[in-house]
Amino acid sequence: MKLDHNHIETINKKELSQHQADFDFLANRLEQKGNHINGLIEKLCAFQVAIPSWALGAGGTRFGRFSTKGEPSTLEQKIEDVGLIHSLTKTAGAISLHIPWDVPKDYKAIKELADSHDLIFDAVNSNTFQDQKNSPFSYKFGSLCNTDQKVREQAIQHNMDVIAIGDKLGSKSLTVWLADGASFPGQHNFQAALTNTQYSLQSIYKSMPQDWKLFIEYKPYEPNFYSTVIQDWGTSLMLANECGERAYTLVDLGHHLPNTNIEQIVSTLMLKGKLGGFHFNDSKYGDDDLTVGSIKPYSLFLIFNELVYGMENNPQNPYPAWMIDASHNIKDPLEDIIQSLEAIQEAYAKALLIDQNKLREAQLNYDVTLCQEIIQDAFRTDVRPLIAAAKIRSGGAINPIKAYRELGLRSKLIAKRGNSVASGL
Repeated sequence: MKLDHNHIETINKKELSQHQADFDFLANRLEQKGNHINGLIEKLCAFQVAIPSWALGAGGTRFGRFSTKGEPSTLEQKIEDVGLIHSLTKTAGAISLHIPWDVPKDYKAIKELADSHDLIFDAVNSNTFQDQKNSPFSYKFGSLCNTDQKVREQAIQHNMDVIAIGDKLGSKSLTVWLADGASFPGQHNFQAALTNTQYSLQSIYKSMPQDWKLFIEYKPYEPNFYSTVIQDWGTSLMLANECGERAYTLVDLGHHLPNTNIEQIVSTLMLKGKLGGFHFNDSKYGDDDLTVGSIKPYSLFLIFNELVYGMENNPQNPYPAWMIDASHNIKDPLEDIIQSLEAIQEAYAKALLIDQNKLREAQLNYDVTLCQEIIQDAFRTDVRPLIAAAKIRSGGAINPIKAYRELGLRSKLIAKRGNSVASGL
C-alpha cells in the first residue's frame, strides 16, 4: 500500500489557514530573537529517524500480547508500513532490520521496494538473545560471553552472517545488544565473561567491511537480573575502544537505572568521538519502551541540547544513527511511532532554539539563573508550527495522526491483511 500525495494535500488544505496564522506568529517571535527560520526548517527536514522492523506490530510482555490486526507478517509488508509512516511524517526515511526475523528472499526486489518508498536500510541488528531454529547450541547461559568456545563461535558467525545480509542491502552498520549475564551470584566469573565478550566483539569487528561501523549497546539488567556483561556506557565504551576506531557506543534511553543523567553520558561520548547511535523511547520504571516524550519530555529536550551542541562542536564524532525502539502494547503501532517521531522533532526543534552564545556567556559569568532561563525559554516555546512547516516543505501531512485516521489506514491494512500478526515478536 502506498499513499497518494494528492490525498495528503487535500487533508492539508483544511489545516493551512490555521497553520499559517500559527506559523507567522511563531516566525515573527523567533526572528526577533535572531533565529533564521529557513535554516531551522531545513534542519528539521533533514533529520531522519530509522524505524525498526520489529516495532510495526503490537508489543507485549511475558504476561501477554494483544494484536492490533492488520500487522505486517512479511518483510515486504514491514517496508510498506514504514513507507506509510514516512509519507505522512517525512521524518522516517530508513528501516532497521533484525536478523533472523527479516532475511530477504530476493535482495534486488527488497531494495527496489524500499527505494520506491524513499527508504534506505539503517543498521542491521543481530539476535543472540534467543535460540534459533536448527542451531546446534543454546544461548541459555550466554552467547558472546559463553564459557563454551563453540557457543561463542556460533554467536560470532551469526553476527558475520548479519553483516553479509546488511551489506547486500546497502547498510553500513551493525548493532549488537547482548542479553548475556547472570541471574544469580556465583553463576559466572565476571572477568572471564567480559574477556570472552571482548574477544568475540573483536572477531566480529575484524570481519566488517572497512566502511562499516559497530554499535555496542548496553543495558543494566534484564533478562538477567543479577548482572549484565555490558551493563553501562563505560563498559560499552571500553569494549568499543578495544575493538577499534569504527566501533562506538549506542545509547538507548530506556537502558539506564532511574535518574541516570543521560545527557551527561551523551555529552561525554560525543566529546570522545564515540557516540555511534541512539535509540529513542521513554520510561517510568525501567526499560518500558514507551512512546518517546510521553513520560519525560524535559529530559528528552535536555538530551537533545547536548546532541545539538555535540553535532556543532564535536567533529571527531560521526553523525549519529537515530532509531526508535519502542513497544506499543495497547496502541496502534503506526500511530505510536508517529507520536514518537513528533516528540523527537519537537525536542530537536526546541534544542535548536537555544542561544548557545548567550548560554556560554551566562555560564562564564556564573549566572545560574540566566542559564536556566535561556534553557527553559526554548523548552516552553511551542514549535509545532515550525515542525508543520517542515512537513509541508517535504510533502508530508501537517497533522500526521489526524491524516492517518482520516485516511482510514488501519482499516485498510486490516482489510488487506486480515488478522495477521507481525513476524519476529
